[in-house]
Amino acid sequence: MTQDAIERARAIKLVAFDVDGIMTDGSLYLTDDGHEIKAFNSLDGHGLKMLKSTGVELAIITGRTSQLVIHRARNLGITHLHQGAHDKLTVYRQLLQDLNLSEAQTAYMGDDVVDLPVMRRSGLAITVPAAPDLVKAHSHYLTRREGGRGAVREACEFIMRAQGTFDSQMAIYLA
Repeated sequence: MTQDAIERARAIKLVAFDVDGIMTDGSLYLTDDGHEIKAFNSLDGHGLKMLKSTGVELAIITGRTSQLVIHRARNLGITHLHQGAHDKLTVYRQLLQDLNLSEAQTAYMGDDVVDLPVMRRSGLAITVPAAPDLVKAHSHYLTRREGGRGAVREACEFIMRAQGTFDSQMAIYLA
């Protein structure tokens, strides 16, 4: 992590996430009858809940549409859910307008070239090791952990540390 990434993380008031490859490992499991199955990481989920409890807004912007994502977002208390977003930039801009935020106050975590329009405009662009080189080149922070394997938790903790809220979140468990 660089000092630039830390400075950028201090200003974050909204973090938006892609799903496949970020909140999951990117695998798409389809049953014979067409049902989709995704695996989410519980450590990631708790990281999202902790970050949200510090006052940072959370959003999901994904190109795919899945009932599973609706259930996951509901479980995590994420109310800004945008599925079927083939133009993620338009969704992102509307979200900023709705929340009265600047680009510098936002982070976006994505893993593929379809995420670049938003990543290139957000104040803090985050990606994972499996991302294509072009996506990594436009990121401010590259997680050590893979998507669906703790990368979201790592990103949440990075932002909390930069904002000075990590210790208070951990104090709950150390009391």
